[in-house]
Amino acid sequence: MPRTSTRGGPQTRARIAQIADKLFYEHGFENVTVAQVAKEAGVSSVTVFKHFPRKEDLFLDRSEDAVELLRSAVRDRATGTDVLESLRVMALGLTATSHPLSGLDPASDPFFATLAASPALIARARDIASDLQQTLTAELEQDGTFDGDAPLLAAFFIAGYSSVLVETARRRIAGASPERATDDHRTRLEGMFAALRNGVLTRR
Repeated sequence: MPRTSTRGGPQTRARIAQIADKLFYEHGFENVTVAQVAKEAGVSSVTVFKHFPRKEDLFLDRSEDAVELLRSAVRDRATGTDVLESLRVMALGLTATSHPLSGLDPASDPFFATLAASPALIARARDIASDLQQTLTAELEQDGTFDGDAPLLAAFFIAGYSSVLVETARRRIAGASPERATDDHRTRLEGMFAALRNGVLTRR
């Protein structure tokens, strides 16, 4: 997804990621090697792998952002706010700002197009979703006020949000206007949370 020179880490890491994005967008993920990224960035392949353990992580490098959002939704929610409402507020906040993790940022369109065209990236994205599900499950189980079914809520939330995100990205790539894409995204999110509210027991 789009990056800036100050995003989430040292300047070298950000530069490598920016150059990798450019190459992947231009040539496709499978057609670019780590050695090519390293050469273009003026570093060694060892340096690339120091910052990104897998080639796929050069492209899918916002998992740490997603983990922090989930943890904050559970740990930092206001008194009297249950977990599901906190997750809803978080998701709608991403929508309101067209955050890259919402799929609504127009600058993310090449990212999602490249992702959709790569079996390796799709597989890695599924692994990341599984890791996020485990993270949310652990946070819910450790929370002193939540006494619902943690694995079930985590599974439903991650799967549901992923589905909304993918559909929004698909519509953006297909040419939906930002306004229409945002409205549809928000409507699907609200429907998802209503279903979770009615189908999964969550208590403060």
